Amino acid sequence: MTAQTLLNALEHCGMVEIDGLHAFELALDEDDNLHIECMIGGEARHWVFTPAQVAAATFDETLKSWLIVGYASDTKTTGEHRLVCLDDVVSSSDDEEESDENA
Repeated sequence: MTAQTLLNALEHCGMVEIDGLHAFELALDEDDNLHIECMIGGEARHWVFTPAQVAAATFDETLKSWLIVGYASDTKTTGEHRLVCLDDVVSSSDDEEESDENA
């Protein structure tokens, strides 16, 4: 099941990958611009997406990722980017089943 919008998907995922890189910071500013930041070899990369760009993002069912157009500060260009919303790294579903069996 896919989220209806990218913003909804971001609210319900544990981690985000952008253009194959794991983001360490994801935030909305006071104007609802989406900021994503990651580190590559000690250098920060930063992307900014306006509310309209976030709303216009499309989900690629085949690749299970979102396509969004926005600004990358390191290249100082606007272009298409691929976002993947990942679940939390740590899962406790097996632990919960064992707890239920032991109860």
